[in-house]
Amino acid sequence: MFKHLFKLIWNKKKQNFLLITEILVSFMVIFAVFTLIVNYYQNYRQPMGLDYERVWVINYQNRVEIKDRDSLKTYYDNLLRKISSMPYVQEASFASSNVPFSANTHMNGVDYKKIHVNSVNYYEAGDTYHKVLNMQVTEGRWFSRVDDAGKVKPIVINNSLRKELFGTGKAIGEQTGGKDSKRVVVGVVEDVKAKGDYQKAGTAMYERVDTSASGGRGRILLKVAPSADAAFESRVYKVMANDPMNSGIEIEHLADKRVSINKTTLVPMIILLIIAGFLVVNVALGLFGVLWYNISKRKGEIGLRRAVGASGASVSGQLVAESMILATLALIVGAFFAVQFPILNVFDLRASVYIIAILLSVMFIYLLVLVCALYPGRQAAAIYPAVALHEE
Repeated sequence: MFKHLFKLIWNKKKQNFLLITEILVSFMVIFAVFTLIVNYYQNYRQPMGLDYERVWVINYQNRVEIKDRDSLKTYYDNLLRKISSMPYVQEASFASSNVPFSANTHMNGVDYKKIHVNSVNYYEAGDTYHKVLNMQVTEGRWFSRVDDAGKVKPIVINNSLRKELFGTGKAIGEQTGGKDSKRVVVGVVEDVKAKGDYQKAGTAMYERVDTSASGGRGRILLKVAPSADAAFESRVYKVMANDPMNSGIEIEHLADKRVSINKTTLVPMIILLIIAGFLVVNVALGLFGVLWYNISKRKGEIGLRRAVGASGASVSGQLVAESMILATLALIVGAFFAVQFPILNVFDLRASVYIIAILLSVMFIYLLVLVCALYPGRQAAAIYPAVALHEE
């Protein structure tokens, strides 16, 4: 049976080669789509790691011309204290420009003994940063005024970076970096998905913000009470605007920024889905057309088989089987290329993402080919032997 089918396929190798190529290209596009979908879904299922509700971001430009470091620190401490003392403000903290759900990204490398980790998300944060975002400290503590007397700057790392640097060993009290960039780990926090629901958290480190440094802070995070409204937001704006050293003031809500960055993340997948949709329709029409054409050209063969006793189901099954074999040949080649992605760790995605995407893509292509082959197969089964032989 299979030998006969392969012989029929080989006799029309030029026509079938184009069809196999079309199915192969479709598989690779569908594989890319499912890879994105599976990756986004797995990331979405992971906990956010922070509480973004009722968190506001005050963005401002600062033209402080104070040169003395102690005076500069006093100025910023007073500014934060003024904001923190306002009604409805539960917590407040300085932050770097790469606040959660923003488009800004700061990356750094981290060294520990012979281990080097690239592309670590680097954040500057105040002493109450973790309270504003309700981040969970799993080991050690968050940095505080206790660290003012320390000779080495303190850092807090997330669980992902902890695993990269220390594995299952001790992390608290360990020093990272070289001679001129030593940092001591004082705490470990849960991973935070700072780029939205569909992006993985990645590795991250948090360094204590230095309010005695020049250049201004630029961001203040506020945790406000549920009763805080637009009128209170206006009051916060006026407090910041009354300081002659501040300008360009803007207040954003983390909840709104999350929605915005989620939409931005989904754009590539939507575009790919549209392209894949057009391609799948073209493949389906092409496959349907080729099978229909084959029935017209092979009426004599089909009529002869029916005349010698072949049932309609066997004729239909033959055409469907030929289509499934063509799909299998295309999928073997496609799976070979797709398997290289987890082996070579392309795009730094989990291997499970690629494996699930391959399985879903194979199932989708088989289902597509089966659906396209069923109706032409039924039409072939309905051919009467006498009519087909008479036409020949």
